[in-house]
Amino acid sequence: MMEASNPLSAWESFYVIVGSSGAALTGLQFVAIALITELRPRRTTQTFDAFGTPTVVHFCAALLISSILSAPWEKLSSAAIPIAITGAGGLVYTALVIRRVRSQTIYAMVFEDWLFHTALPLLAYATVLSAALTLVSHTVDALFGVASASILLLFIGIHNAWDSVTYIASQEKDVDAMTTKATDDADEAESE
Repeated sequence: MMEASNPLSAWESFYVIVGSSGAALTGLQFVAIALITELRPRRTTQTFDAFGTPTVVHFCAALLISSILSAPWEKLSSAAIPIAITGAGGLVYTALVIRRVRSQTIYAMVFEDWLFHTALPLLAYATVLSAALTLVSHTVDALFGVASASILLLFIGIHNAWDSVTYIASQEKDVDAMTTKATDDADEAESE
């Protein structure tokens, strides 16, 4: 039987908000990727693997954490196990993303990209893992750590999704401008 003073019950509304936000943003990212693919079908999956897919993973991680901590656990130690697995899995995945980012050749990364695509996800998943490991012994601090990491994952995803969409949109404008200029130049050459 669950304890009446379950510390997770105080977080119920928080995780409903975070979880539903993660789910909604994942859906929006799928729509954005579908639209981008339709606009630019000649792109390789290399950039999507490095930049698009991790955004969906971060949104889903926030949803997963919310789901885990919203479950009716009998003991905190039982909740700590899947949270620890999520944090460890996130660290492994972020290492894979770092490798993908370094190997892609289409986009030159700047500091902000390294921060949001590698450093902050590492921080978020390391926080999830360390909070899971201390969930029973330092419950309040650990719960705030997991909550902070969940919010950070949402904001990383929002930033990266926006960054991707604006990059693609600006590239599309550049391609349209080059096409228009080439057409104008060809028309001028024909008229001469």
